[in-house]
Amino acid sequence: MRTAARTGLVAVATALVGAVAAAPSDARAAASYGVRAEASAGARTAESAGAHARTAAPTAQAPWTAEPAAGRPYAYLEGPAGSVLQDTLSLTNPGARPLTVRLSGQGAPVSFAARTVTVPARTRADVPFAVTVTADTPPGEHRGTVRASAAGREVRVDLRLRVSGPRLAALTVEDVHVDTATGALRYTLVNRGTTVLAPHLAVRAEGVLGTVLDRPGRPLPLTLKPGQRATQTETWPDPPALDAVTVRLTATAEGAAPATARAEASFASGPALAGAAGLLLLAAGGGGYAVRRRGGSRTQRAPAGANT
Repeated sequence: MRTAARTGLVAVATALVGAVAAAPSDARAAASYGVRAEASAGARTAESAGAHARTAAPTAQAPWTAEPAAGRPYAYLEGPAGSVLQDTLSLTNPGARPLTVRLSGQGAPVSFAARTVTVPARTRADVPFAVTVTADTPPGEHRGTVRASAAGREVRVDLRLRVSGPRLAALTVEDVHVDTATGALRYTLVNRGTTVLAPHLAVRAEGVLGTVLDRPGRPLPLTLKPGQRATQTETWPDPPALDAVTVRLTATAEGAAPATARAEASFASGPALAGAAGLLLLAAGGGGYAVRRRGGSRTQRAPAGANT
C-alpha cells in the first residue's frame, strides 16, 4: 500500500517538475516573439511616419509674378501726345510670407500709385500706373519697360505705347554765322515737325574767284525730337586769307524737304593784308616809273623837233 502511494507521489512530482521545466522555454519563446513584433510594429510605424512626412513635405514654391492685368502678354497703351494713359500691374505672391515689391519704369515716363508695395501671403495685388505722353512725343510706336524687384529677383513687363497723330517731317537751318578769325561755321538746326529726325549736312562756300569749300552731305551725330533745337559748329581748317565768300548750308532728313541757309563773310588776315599792300605799292611804284619814263621821252623829243 505504501509502495503504491510512493509510486503515485513520484509520478505527480515528476509531472510537476516537467511542467516547471517546460514553462520557462515557452515564456522565453513568447517574449522573444513579442519583442520582434514590437520592433516590426515600430518599424512599420516609423516607415508610416516617414511616408507621411514625405507626403506632407511641401513641393517647390512657385515664384512671385508680375504681369499686366487680365493676363495680357504686355501692357499696351494708345493716345495722342500730351495725354496721360493708365493701366494696371498685377503682383501675385504665392508664398507663406508677405512680399515687398519695388516698382520702377524704364524707357517711358511711368508713375505708380505706390513705388513700394507689400503683397500679403497667397494674395494678388493690382497696382495702377500711368504713362505721361509729353507734348513733343512723336506719333508712332514707342517701347518701355515696367520693372518689379523683390527677394533678389527682377521681373520686367514689356510696355508698348502708340502715340496717335499725323506724321510730319520738317527741318530748318537758322542763325548761320561765320567766324572769320577761325573759319568756324555756327548754325542751329530746328525740328519743326512731329517725327524724330536724323539730319545730314552739306556745306559750300563761293569766293570771288570760285568755290573755296565744298563738303557733300553727311550724317550728323545727333537726333532731333519734335520741337528740339541744336546749335552745331562746323570746322573750316583752311579758310581763305583774303576773300569775300558766301557760305551756304543745306540740311536734309528723311521725309523732310531740304533746308538751306546762307551767310556772307570777308576774310582779311594780317599777312594777306600786308602782302596786298605790298603789291599795291609795287604796282603804284611801277606806274609812277612808267609815267616818268613817258614824260622824259617827250622832253627829249621836243628839242629835236625844234631844230628841224
